[in-house]
Amino acid sequence: MEPRFFDYNATTPLWPEAKAEWSAAVDACWLNPSSPYRQAAAVKVRLEAARESLAELFKVSPSRIVFNSGGTEGNHSVFAYWGATLRPDSQVAVSRVEHPSVIEAARSFFPERVSWLQVGRSGRVDIDEFKQRMAAGQLAAVSVMAANNETGICQPWKEIASHCADAGLPYHCDASQWIGKMDLSGLGACSYVTGCAHKFGGPRGVGFLILPQSGAESFKSLRGGEQEAGHRGGTENVAGILAMVKALRVTQESTVGVNASFRDRFLDQLRVSVPEVIDVSEGCIRLWNTACIILPEFASARWIGRLEKKGFLVSAGSACSTGKEGPSHVLAAMNISASETRRALRISSGWTTRAADWLELEASLSEVYDELKKEAASEVSSVISID
Repeated sequence: MEPRFFDYNATTPLWPEAKAEWSAAVDACWLNPSSPYRQAAAVKVRLEAARESLAELFKVSPSRIVFNSGGTEGNHSVFAYWGATLRPDSQVAVSRVEHPSVIEAARSFFPERVSWLQVGRSGRVDIDEFKQRMAAGQLAAVSVMAANNETGICQPWKEIASHCADAGLPYHCDASQWIGKMDLSGLGACSYVTGCAHKFGGPRGVGFLILPQSGAESFKSLRGGEQEAGHRGGTENVAGILAMVKALRVTQESTVGVNASFRDRFLDQLRVSVPEVIDVSEGCIRLWNTACIILPEFASARWIGRLEKKGFLVSAGSACSTGKEGPSHVLAAMNISASETRRALRISSGWTTRAADWLELEASLSEVYDELKKEAASEVSSVISID
């Protein structure tokens, strides 16, 4: 039996419609869209139609859309551009809970010049503190994500975008987790928006960046040819782009009527079977599909391995942080201890996940807890016997 997937914040299965779009495009659109003959021009037409379709979803001008390889490239390219164009003594404001690709880019291009925005136990940037930082007059740019990949907690990005617009500050919003799960309206008001296809049922290795309405003529990410209106060199992945746009349209339709009730019922049941469990994002505004929990005992890896044997795939946090030493920087920023972080699980569902799947996961978590406690008691008993 296929395992039930509860790690949608890491990646998503390809929508059948997107797969069909990609397969057809591989055959029909294999020519280089920059080539001078008519057959290539037909591919170029398909590429620009995809750009217009994506722009329509975000209610922005097609000229603002730059196709790229995904979220990490998009985030990196924004900070690289800021590092090259902002004044040498400028500071950028970045939240403590950003994706590693934002945090590492900020540290790389603005060493000692990052103004870190604290979040505290709520996991959200405090707007009043943010406004105080702006009022101090030292900020030249701002980067705060739309929704967190580990906790699902949503940031007040619309308010931040409004304050930045009033102050004339460029604002970058990593919306990789938001897009495909939540309403897209308002994202066009941000200066820069990062999107990633494999987070909403599209193929891996393709994404997009929304540029500011004006003033970004000099923006370049990859230098080389004049593709993407000179913003990003390299032959476009036309098949991937067409599949991405199709995936987002399918996801937008699939999100209608989706709510958090399945997840919330799962948490209610889990609090009964495992009373000591902590819901990290309880009381917070969060994505409908995400639960970040801290179990009362045993390391995350043990829970993950046991749940996989029972047919459920969950994670301990960001897939991009796997292999890194130390606790989650997101949970640490929320003042959650390292010992608690080591017992954390991230559970994230998809658009077709059923209520029964959530409840069966809860039952398996309860079973695993009982099994691990019995094993621990047996180990203690064995040690006592030996002594």
